[in-house]
Amino acid sequence: MKVALVTGAGKGMGAACARELAARGWGVGLLSPSGAAEKLAKELGGVGVTGSVVETADLQRLVDAAMAKWGRIDGVVTSTGHPPKGDLLSLDDAAWRTGLDLIILDVVKLARLVTPIMEKQGGGAWVNISTFAAFEPDLAFPISCALRAGLGAFAKLYADRYAKAGIRMNNLLPGFIDSLPVKEALLPKIPMGRYGKTAEIAKTAAFLLSEDAGYITGQNLRVDGGITRSV
Repeated sequence: MKVALVTGAGKGMGAACARELAARGWGVGLLSPSGAAEKLAKELGGVGVTGSVVETADLQRLVDAAMAKWGRIDGVVTSTGHPPKGDLLSLDDAAWRTGLDLIILDVVKLARLVTPIMEKQGGGAWVNISTFAAFEPDLAFPISCALRAGLGAFAKLYADRYAKAGIRMNNLLPGFIDSLPVKEALLPKIPMGRYGKTAEIAKTAAFLLSEDAGYITGQNLRVDGGITRSV
């Protein structure tokens, strides 16, 4: 059995990823701050931890729980919500530091814990759920856009560093997804004319973790219904 860790697994895209992976026969180790991940883990036959991605000790508990149950970790899906929003220069230093903790350092911290395990196993794969706006910045989400662009750089650096160890890392860039309330005013901007489904994000994440994506690494895959304009 392959095993995946999923952060932000209590709801939305993270929970959908957990369900999709479990349906494909993966063991799942789940983390969320609300307790919902523990509940979902029981439903899926996995292990759950209530904690925060900004706390190394909580990430360690997740890794330890998965290793105690299965003795291996083959995949990781990182998923976090949006950091503070506001006018570009009105956001204070604390807001930017919160964004750094949620968007980049959570991946770095978990990578420090899991990479040695994957190296010993001979491989593994990562998917970081980011946003389409990482490379087409939107003033509505200044911290998210700026730091998720940085996450793109980190993923490429990690992918290059650990490719020879058989470890891949990619970012998945969703557009507007139905885990949030649909805003009718946004629909005309989306060529497909609808919000994406959490299940569509989950299936893409599962693909990127699978051997079918074995030659894909260091990439930023847009799953946005065509809303991104650049080519």
